[in-house]
Amino acid sequence: MARQHPLKDLRNIGIIAHIDAGKTTFSERLLFYTGVSHKIGEVHEGDTVMDWMVQERERGITITSAATTMYWKNHQINLIDTPGHIDFTAEVQRSLRVLDGAVVVFDGVAGVEPQSETVWRQADKYNVPRICFINKLDRMGASFEKSFDSILKKLTPNAVAVSFPMGLEENLKGVIDLMKMKALYFEGEKGIDVVEKEIPEEFKAEAETWRKKMIEKIAGEDNILTEKFLEGKEITIEEIKNVLRKSVLNYKLIPVFCGSALKNKGVQTILDAVVDLLPSPLDVVSQKGTDPKTGAIIEKKSSDTEPFSALVFKIATDPYVGTLTFFRVYSGVLNKGSYVLNANTGEQERIARILRMHADERQELDVIYAGEIGATVGLKATSTGHTLCAKESPVILEKIVFPEPVIGIRVEPKTKVDQEKLIMSIRKLTEEDPTFRIKEDLETGETIISGMGELHLDIIADRLKREFHVEANYGKPQVAYRETILGEANGEEKYVRQSGGKGQYGHVLLKVKPKERGAGFEFIDEIKGGTIPKEFIKPVEKGVVEAMDKGVVAGYPMVDVEVTLYDGSYHEVDSSEFAFKIAGSMAFQKAAKAAKAVILEPIMKVEIVTPEDFFGQVISDVSSRRGKIEETSERVGMKVVDAMVPLSETFGYATSLRSLTEGRASFTMEFNKYEQVPSNVAQEIIDGKRK
Repeated sequence: MARQHPLKDLRNIGIIAHIDAGKTTFSERLLFYTGVSHKIGEVHEGDTVMDWMVQERERGITITSAATTMYWKNHQINLIDTPGHIDFTAEVQRSLRVLDGAVVVFDGVAGVEPQSETVWRQADKYNVPRICFINKLDRMGASFEKSFDSILKKLTPNAVAVSFPMGLEENLKGVIDLMKMKALYFEGEKGIDVVEKEIPEEFKAEAETWRKKMIEKIAGEDNILTEKFLEGKEITIEEIKNVLRKSVLNYKLIPVFCGSALKNKGVQTILDAVVDLLPSPLDVVSQKGTDPKTGAIIEKKSSDTEPFSALVFKIATDPYVGTLTFFRVYSGVLNKGSYVLNANTGEQERIARILRMHADERQELDVIYAGEIGATVGLKATSTGHTLCAKESPVILEKIVFPEPVIGIRVEPKTKVDQEKLIMSIRKLTEEDPTFRIKEDLETGETIISGMGELHLDIIADRLKREFHVEANYGKPQVAYRETILGEANGEEKYVRQSGGKGQYGHVLLKVKPKERGAGFEFIDEIKGGTIPKEFIKPVEKGVVEAMDKGVVAGYPMVDVEVTLYDGSYHEVDSSEFAFKIAGSMAFQKAAKAAKAVILEPIMKVEIVTPEDFFGQVISDVSSRRGKIEETSERVGMKVVDAMVPLSETFGYATSLRSLTEGRASFTMEFNKYEQVPSNVAQEIIDGKRK
């Protein structure tokens, strides 16, 4: 089967936004206008194509990223609709890693919201070129200018408005295309026909002002256009588009469009922009990987003639076909029935089927080409972040880094039958979701599952019950505390055991010092002259890591510590790996206690939107929860409070905020950083752990 569309006509894009900005409504319009679906699904009616999970339709939110393929003006667009809720941040991370461009959707009333900032920074991290769509301009209190200003101030000074709304709220008639200087009306069934007309008299002056700003900003990116602009010469639409596309690909400019997805206005302008402005796989910097044997850097170009390489970015459990493995092909061609190498594990996998996904439906393919996104079934030893490649040309592509879970709950099966089912089901879910973890507490024998927030764990529990038919009891949410050290200290341990015959001997001297928050653990070997033989260094590190997992203050894992092994001694006969592991563990515990070990707690960034009448109560309630108010602002007759609040103080906050404000306030929350716990709270945590 030959390639349907050349590489230059392929677009891999994602839709990213804050929760409730209208991403899924927007995606449904894209599917309708490109002919993929013949009926527009609505979130409030629970019949959307992209939100296909039961839990998504019930709650009206996106939980898992859904992939689909559509066609527009002879271009193939592979689209991924990602969740906006921060508990599902892993879905956004992994999608952005394999996409070439993104459409960022904003609420025309709220403008930039906390999670818009989070997804924006994630896109910055992966250098993803993007375009913006200010949505919901039909809502009461909508303002294109305020939303556009919030993008300029909070996200990037490089935003440039390329369209402008004709009217707002219930008077939204259409949009003005500032490049063509035409009014666009969306007529026919569900606004399917885009009709170009002259700009109505009442909008002409404003449109001229916006166009001048646009031309000035775009011309500033190109010397020839700058000259033309300064000389007052006419600049053609073609010239504007060419310079704008170059600037988008180099992250120099970000075009901003507008409309209302729910009222079917302005959506087709985004499809045109995806085709005209966003990159094809050929425009993106080639992928760099490493040779698994030598560690040498290998470059992978987007081409069908290069050796095959692909990155696995998602594992999903499908009730009909089993485990689905989603991958992005970076180079070469993959045929059905062929064998590929998993470069991370060194094992071979057979590709029995190749699928192109349309949300929860699938289309069988015989072959998939460079630049495409596909899925396969039945891989045995492949998980998220692994590289699949040609056997004769092994490469490991850059992995995806996921955040650590911040909250855990105890789970126990209701019956003996549920016991085995629970472990099997949880294992499947941890394969799917890298931010969902399971841990056995050895002291109490309990199983603890951890995730990114209360909603995350709520969805997991719901899926265990409905999809996997597991009945279980769940404990109260527990905070994932961590420990670290504030100072530097040395530790020495001599582990000697004589018991007749061969004894045990291990002698270790090490020093510990703190690292920056979030920098992780580092082990440095400074042994000179063989005072500890090479084969005993790794066991010392293993002992240190085990001691760090147990912590020294209240039994929580230690983070952000540098450990240097600088001296020690050994015995010709009695020294063993076991002895050095124990000595390393005990020396670390001594050093950590001496280096002022403390407990760290997760701090959440909280945004509360409340009517003015309840502003005082909301502020004092936040303060009573050890919260720090960062700033307060106004938003269309509402007060907005930005605060930092410890996670332990936010459990059940939704209920208490509702009763404080007669159900009229709302809030969003996301993990921000770990901070030291005040000493009085630390004592409570230690006592609670002992109980």
